[in-house]
Amino acid sequence: MPIDPVTLQILANHAQAAADSMAFTLFRTAHSTFVKETEDFTTGLTTPEGQTFASPRELGATWFVGLDYGPAIRMVDEYREGDVYMTNDPYSGYVCTHPPDLHLWQPVFWEGELVCFAVGHIHNTDVGGAVPASLSRALTEVHQEGIRIPPSRLVAEGVLDQRLLNIMLTNVRVPAQNFGDLKAQLAAMTTGERKVHAMIRRFGLATFREGINGLLDLAERQARRVIAAIPDGDYAFTDYMDEDAPGGLPCRLHLNMRIRGDSAELDFTGSDPQVAASLNMPTGGNPRHILLLVGWNYVLYTLDPTMLLNGGMMRPATCIAPAGSILNPNFPAAVGMRSMTCVRLQGVVQGAFQKALPDRLPAAPASGGPIMNVNTTDNRNGRRVIASIDPITGGAGGSPYGDGMDGSGANAGFLKNTPVEINEAEVPIHILRYGLAPDSGGAGEHRGGLATVLEFRVHAPGTVVTARNRDRTHFRSWGVAGGQAGGPSFFWRNKGRPNEVNLGNTDVVSLDPGDVILVESSGGAGWGPAWRRPVEAVVEDIAAGKVSPEAAARDYGVVPGDATATEARRAAMARDPLPDFDPGPERARFEAVWTEANYAALTGILAGLPVHWRFFAKRRIFALVAESTMRAGDGSEVQAAFAALRAEFPQIAA
Repeated sequence: MPIDPVTLQILANHAQAAADSMAFTLFRTAHSTFVKETEDFTTGLTTPEGQTFASPRELGATWFVGLDYGPAIRMVDEYREGDVYMTNDPYSGYVCTHPPDLHLWQPVFWEGELVCFAVGHIHNTDVGGAVPASLSRALTEVHQEGIRIPPSRLVAEGVLDQRLLNIMLTNVRVPAQNFGDLKAQLAAMTTGERKVHAMIRRFGLATFREGINGLLDLAERQARRVIAAIPDGDYAFTDYMDEDAPGGLPCRLHLNMRIRGDSAELDFTGSDPQVAASLNMPTGGNPRHILLLVGWNYVLYTLDPTMLLNGGMMRPATCIAPAGSILNPNFPAAVGMRSMTCVRLQGVVQGAFQKALPDRLPAAPASGGPIMNVNTTDNRNGRRVIASIDPITGGAGGSPYGDGMDGSGANAGFLKNTPVEINEAEVPIHILRYGLAPDSGGAGEHRGGLATVLEFRVHAPGTVVTARNRDRTHFRSWGVAGGQAGGPSFFWRNKGRPNEVNLGNTDVVSLDPGDVILVESSGGAGWGPAWRRPVEAVVEDIAAGKVSPEAAARDYGVVPGDATATEARRAAMARDPLPDFDPGPERARFEAVWTEANYAALTGILAGLPVHWRFFAKRRIFALVAESTMRAGDGSEVQAAFAALRAEFPQIAA
């Protein structure tokens, strides 16, 4: 018998409160900075089949809302009360998505009957592997990215498996930190079990069992209502990561979103093949894999903030991600930096929705800042320290409703900053500057959010800094409705000194004592013509140090203290039509050669090749096109390049 709406909403509140309590337990008892400060963790409750029906709203990462634990749960034959299972293997059921993420799930029983699972993950600062913090774009296979544990029983009927724990801790660089976070996870599982028991005592088992499925159905109805209000149509969108490997080529992500009634098909055909780097996103062909739909969840929740956050949100969507592509790679492709790909993909999904609803959704968020990790030695005690010190994220895009949030906005908003005092207390570095970068937000009627900038000095030899997710040094965040693209990101070693080095998108840097790292994220893009921004708002930005006087005159037509000059400049700006879409000059130059037709030809060619040839073939075709004098843009130069490649390597089609 269906549950009445009032009871269902009350149950929803209790379920969310249970997930929040789990998150609070984990947050308050974790050891690593990345968990207890940055909050890269999740908690939740799933049905016995693994569908997430409750997620927290106040704490933790927002990426895994609706994650399907079913594939991992089904890899276990039998569950007993007091068991806890874990995995961090990206290729075991495609629940974990890179090795640093350790997922736990605990069966919850009531009077001997399995009623649900308490679940969650934390991002370990390090799980071993080739580099400190385990993540680098340069890694080429998952075996280099640290220890991998398939779904395994960590706790058997309340007893910790010390042998399994020892294997894990032996293979990581700071075992005490990993073990501390693991104990916090186990405490969160216990909290979830206790809260579920309280709900069953209040509502009864029958209502609880019926209700958790009703919560999924309710979220589905809410999601379908949002999609049904969008005009039917095909909405295509493309964006790029700067490099498909260190020093490599642009990496393309493409979506054609087809809205029909209250359903949508998200076709990612046209995205690049899997790469010989760690940018691949392991989705296993799941048409509703969470990594493909993080942006979907963000958009739906933006359009309807009352929506329940659970797996039902994704039921109206069906994704197509061709096998052997960067969004559905074959084992043993490296996947450690899948977070950068997922961030860019979120913007691609948002961009497709923005085309469908231009008056309701914002310009692009920054999405180009790294998460900074430091591996060093404390000179005072010789202790080795590995810590995540800050996510250097950028601001949100400007929207029809106002400016983008500065510093950490939009899809990066869940990543909390770590106070300078805590970083310097826990990591032997000296922070010289931490704040917002002037002029980094895209100009617009509603300005893009400013970038974050961090500068710090290291003190010990052998210090290694990893800057996970370095991007947007070349392809900027895109402005819409006449707004301008956001500013690019930067990464410097010893800037301003004779030995300065522009590190670009380097993500692993070995440093000497006294070296200074300066990192700046990209900025959010602008919405609407900048000359429409109220003069007083520009003057306030100048006073706050967000916009320089030079940029105010150049981009906004505002000359402080000179109303006549301001009026003349703005009148001249208003006469020049602005594009509805501004990707920045770098992308415009790139797409003058790599047109839609050329990419369509390339996609068709690569799809017909064996997977292990695709990355190589793409690079050679790019080189041959660059050498060619043909510039038809209709795919013919790509076909000619492939003909030359096939003549050189006849075995390519074998």
